[in-house]
Amino acid sequence: MSKDARKIFSGLKGPSLWASLRELMHPREIECLQVEVTSCCPGRCTYCPHTTRADVWKSRHMQPETFAALFPVMKKASRVHLQGWGEPFLNPWFMDFVELARRAECAVSTTTCGLRMDEGLAESIVKSGVDIVAFSLVGTDEASNAARAGVPFSKVEEAVRMLQAARQKHNAVHLEIHLAYLMLASNVEAVRGLPKLMEEWGVHAVVVSTMDYIPSPEMKHEAFAPHEREKIEAARVVLEEVGSEVRAAGRDFYASLPAPEPAPCCRERAHRTLYADASGEISPCVYLNVPMDAEQPRRTVFGRVNESDPTEIWELPEYQAFRMAVETADPPAACVSCAKRFEAPCAE
Repeated sequence: MSKDARKIFSGLKGPSLWASLRELMHPREIECLQVEVTSCCPGRCTYCPHTTRADVWKSRHMQPETFAALFPVMKKASRVHLQGWGEPFLNPWFMDFVELARRAECAVSTTTCGLRMDEGLAESIVKSGVDIVAFSLVGTDEASNAARAGVPFSKVEEAVRMLQAARQKHNAVHLEIHLAYLMLASNVEAVRGLPKLMEEWGVHAVVVSTMDYIPSPEMKHEAFAPHEREKIEAARVVLEEVGSEVRAAGRDFYASLPAPEPAPCCRERAHRTLYADASGEISPCVYLNVPMDAEQPRRTVFGRVNESDPTEIWELPEYQAFRMAVETADPPAACVSCAKRFEAPCAE
C-alpha cells in the first residue's frame, strides 16, 4: 500500500476473529458492494452513454477518503466489485482500494477494457488477491468488436495474454480471467467465436448479456425488447449451441435473454447489493445513478458516504422498503421498465 494510502486508511481494522468465525455460519448480509472507482474511460463505445452523452458526462475518480468511508459497509459485504461507468485501472489508487477491500475480508473483482494493462499492473493484480478480472468485448475478432471504438480487439488480446502470463508465472490459481460479453442484436453470429477464443486465451468463464441500458434512440435496435420474440428466439439458438460447446470444454458460460413478462424479482439482486458512485452516492444499482449532468427520471440515491455512515444509509427505512419492493410484482417506479426485470437465464 502506498504511503498516502496507509495514512488515509490507518485505523481501519478488519473483522475480529469472532466475527470471521460467525460468518462461516451466517453469510454477510450484502452479497456485493459495487464501487465506481472512476467514470473516466479512454473508449468511445457506440452503445455507452459516456460516448452518446459526452456533452453532459461527469468524468471523475473516486478519492481515497471516499473509499475509506465505505469501509463499514465493506465489512457487511461478501464481495467488492471495483467498476462502474468507467475504466477502473485509470484510478491511480486502484491497487490501494483492493488492499483495503481485502482487509475487510471481501472477495475482490473488476471489469476492464484492457487498455491500461502492462506487465507491472499484471504482476500487481496477481499478487493483490483479486480473484476475478473480466475483460469487456462485443465481438470475437477485430471486425465484430468494432463497436468498442478506441479499444482495439488486438489490445484486449494483448492484455489478457499479459495477465495470463503473470498468473501462470506465480501459479496464481486463485485468479480467474472472465469475459464480459455484450451481444448486440446486429452482431449475434459473432458469439460463435467464443469457444475458440476462450480456448486460445485460457478464459475461465464468459457472461453474455444484452443491452440493458439504451443510451440513445439510435441504439434501440441493438437491444432485445421483450416483445421481439422472433429476434430473441433466433439469438437463443446461437447461445444454446455456443453454451454447449463451451461447457463441453470444461469452461463456464452464462447468458440471458428477455422473457415475455417481467419476473417478481431483480436480476441484479438489488435487495442484497448496493452501488457507490465515484462521489460516494449510494444507489441500489449502477443503472439508477449514471454520472451525467442531465435530468434522469429513474435516478435513485439514498445518501452520500462522506456525509453519513454507509451502514446507516443501508438501514434507512426508505431504502429497506425499496429493497423489499424489488422482490415483488409491484416494484419501485424506477424499476418498472428495467430490462433486468425481464431478464431470464438461457443456454443452461
